[in-house]
Amino acid sequence: MPGSQNTRLTSSHDVELAALAAAGDRAAFGELVRRHGSAVRGLLRRMGAAPAEADDVAQDAFLTAFKRVGEFRGQGTFVAWVRKIGARAYLRRLQRERRIAALAAASDEGEEAAPTPDAAGRIDLDEALRALGAAERICVSMCYGAGLSHAEAADALNLPLGTVKSHVKRGLEKLRARLAPSTKLEGRRENG
Repeated sequence: MPGSQNTRLTSSHDVELAALAAAGDRAAFGELVRRHGSAVRGLLRRMGAAPAEADDVAQDAFLTAFKRVGEFRGQGTFVAWVRKIGARAYLRRLQRERRIAALAAASDEGEEAAPTPDAAGRIDLDEALRALGAAERICVSMCYGAGLSHAEAADALNLPLGTVKSHVKRGLEKLRARLAPSTKLEGRRENG
């Protein structure tokens, strides 16, 4: 009957799987990890983690989620809940390494690189995020990738709310400029 167990799990909703996991069903939690592991790792890479570091932090995030799965009530999506756990775990790691201050300073000093279009003439979101200053990338990723509010991001980063809002605003402006079709940019330059 293991095949019917797998079929039951793969067809279950995340809320059902979380309830089963809270009751001790490790296979149900394994299905949640299978479904959402790449989303958590992707967010962490967008926040600036190297691939191996993203894997480590994602694993830590899922371990924390497994311990706290009984707290998940389905008020939002499971993936958003575990992304928040992952984002916070990554930020704690950065704080332990005292890189947050260096990242904020680097974002003020760093100049934006010229956009490099891919074969289709478009810029990949990950590439555009890498072009942001580190503090802007982290703040944008937390607020738009992990779904944290500005206040939650400020609390997690131990930064003033206004600073986070500024990083997000500047980051979004840079992303819009980088991701805008080149014809619009050329038209603005000619008219500007």
